[in-house]
Amino acid sequence: MFLPICRPIQPPRACALVAALFGLVTVFGGELEMADLSLITPDLTVPVCQEGIPAAGARVAQTTAGWTGTAAHHSLYLPSDWKPGTKFPVLVEYPGNGNYRNKFGDVSTGRVEDGRLGYGISGGKGFIWVVMPFVEIADGTRRNAITWWGDTEETKRYCIATVPDVCARFGGDEKRVILTGFSRGAIACNFIGLHDDEIAKLWLAFVCHSHYDGVNEKWPYPGADRGSALERLKRLAGRPQFISHEVSTTATEAYLKQAGITGRWTFEPIPFRNHSDQWTLRDIPARRKLRDWLGAVLAQ
Repeated sequence: MFLPICRPIQPPRACALVAALFGLVTVFGGELEMADLSLITPDLTVPVCQEGIPAAGARVAQTTAGWTGTAAHHSLYLPSDWKPGTKFPVLVEYPGNGNYRNKFGDVSTGRVEDGRLGYGISGGKGFIWVVMPFVEIADGTRRNAITWWGDTEETKRYCIATVPDVCARFGGDEKRVILTGFSRGAIACNFIGLHDDEIAKLWLAFVCHSHYDGVNEKWPYPGADRGSALERLKRLAGRPQFISHEVSTTATEAYLKQAGITGRWTFEPIPFRNHSDQWTLRDIPARRKLRDWLGAVLAQ
């Protein structure tokens, strides 16, 4: 593949923008550097999550029955084309770890209110979108965990209760529920989503962006080892996964090859340096591939 090189005599930002549009690298002063997402203008703005009654085009905070009176909650978005009596596929998203900021200005708060991946995938139409919490038990109450899993069993219980409730109340199609996640949430697609047979049966397919359960055994929680991850992976049972990562998916591809488990994996390296879910808010080839993949999955 021919990679055009940006010469130092050209204006640096203009040169970087050309590279970014083609998903390529920039070279300044002999240093290799991936393009930054900030060079691409978003074509989507994620709705602010507010208190209120669920309605078409609105994103609201909700608490599932059984957790009423606690601080545990999820966010719910009904698509702009939503109307009662119509069935919609459902995107369930787990957010990344909070308290994160890198040298490129990428930020992750860990809050369900700040999830973006599902909205970027759908463009705000055709899908119900839920950002699910990791629930911790602390100070005598249940609340959303900003980092890692909280109480794994409580997190799993909240999800198992919430998915059918959303489907029953708002027209979600229980046979077309897609589990998605960024960073911590990408690991959670398998760590939580395939934690046992009860929760594993909820999903039609998975979108995992940036990190993957079992690739890094040094994460600071029980069950991060590959033996445990492979037991969870067996519950995938041939369902499709779209696996993306900034810069390269090589490590995940190698891990899955060594795992010896046959899967329907689609790998998509995102040609930007950012550890972020904001690439789905931009009209780039990777997002178009993801939407095409999802359309094919739903059509099967």
